[in-house]
Amino acid sequence: MKQRMNVAELAPEAYRAMQGLERYTASSDLPHTTRELVKIRVSQINGCGFCVDMHCHDAKAAGESDERLYAVAAWRETPFFTEAERAALALAEEATRLCDRGETVPDEVWAEAERHYEPETLAALVVTISTINAWNRIAVITRAVPGTLRGRTA
Repeated sequence: MKQRMNVAELAPEAYRAMQGLERYTASSDLPHTTRELVKIRVSQINGCGFCVDMHCHDAKAAGESDERLYAVAAWRETPFFTEAERAALALAEEATRLCDRGETVPDEVWAEAERHYEPETLAALVVTISTINAWNRIAVITRAVPGTLRGRTA
C-alpha cells in the first residue's frame, strides 16, 4: 500500500486548521477516553484503517484496556462502557451515518447525549465527531498507511 499524497505537506494551512480543532477538543471537558472511543468507532464505520490504528494506539497509551478497545465495534452488546460513553458512541454513529438514512440525528439520540453532557462538553463532542469524520475522509482518499506515524507498518 502506498499513500497517494501528503496533505500536511501540500496543504499546510488546511492541516493546521484541522490541528486547531484537535487542540480545541483536547482542551475541552470531554473526557480523553470518550474522545478516543468516538474516534475509533467513527473510523471503523468509515473504513479508515490509518485512523483506527492511530487512535487504538493513542487510547492504549493513555491506559485504555484491551477489552474495551476490542469491544468498540460491538459496544451495544458489551457491558464495558458507561452510559455517557454509550450516548457519545450512539451520537457518533448517527452523525457518521447521516447519508445511510437520509435524515438528521434522531431526537432520542440527541436527548440521551444531552442528558450526559453539559452544553459546552456536548459541543466539544459534536466537534470531535465532525473532525474525525473529516480526518477519515482525508486519510481514506489519500490512502494513508496504518502504522506510518509510528515509523512502522505491519
